[in-house]
Amino acid sequence: MKKNLKTGLTMGLIFLFANAFSQESQSNKQGKTTETYMDLMLNLVSTNINYGKGNSTLSDYRKSILSPQVGLSFQAGVTPSFSIASELYFMTKGGKLESSNPLTTDKTTFRFYSVEMPLMARYHFHKFYVNAGPSIGLNVYGTKKNEGTTSDLSFNNSSDAFKRWEAGMQFGSGYTFRVKQKRVAIDLRYNYGLTNISNTAEMYNRSFILSAHISKPWKSNPLGKRSE
Repeated sequence: MKKNLKTGLTMGLIFLFANAFSQESQSNKQGKTTETYMDLMLNLVSTNINYGKGNSTLSDYRKSILSPQVGLSFQAGVTPSFSIASELYFMTKGGKLESSNPLTTDKTTFRFYSVEMPLMARYHFHKFYVNAGPSIGLNVYGTKKNEGTTSDLSFNNSSDAFKRWEAGMQFGSGYTFRVKQKRVAIDLRYNYGLTNISNTAEMYNRSFILSAHISKPWKSNPLGKRSE
């Protein structure tokens, strides 16, 4: 299943690149120009933990948590229909387990305070866009709350510790519109964690990201080409 998903995501990225560049000439003839933006990000993210097929009995006990996301988003226009979007932000990931669950028995909340950096291939058509790409994350700090008692998580090679680095894929879509001279983009994305972050059990961070971006285009675009 994981192999098929990775293959599908890879083929999707190839499709985005191919379609974007194949339509460059047509877009330039229509008088469109590439655009580059930088946005501040301040969003709420719904995150959860997937415990893998070996712990399928936990599915009835899993609960998501809302967490903050703060950082920067940079969209570099390459052609009128294609851009590269890079982001760097701080976010809280994790999830809850209700009481009587088979893993921890008690009601438990895991939180991972992470620095995340996705790199997205973004294909534009009219006011909509779709994007997908890889993401890497660094878990700087973490906590485990068990029945009201909070303890720090360990990040090392011991059997009960967690891993600092993780990798994933992000994919989703967005809608852009203008408010006076500013661009507003509403972006909905899914972050699919590929890396097991635990040394003992299967634990994968997963999250839905809903964000709003408000920005002005850069006066000069180092990557884009203006049509003649």
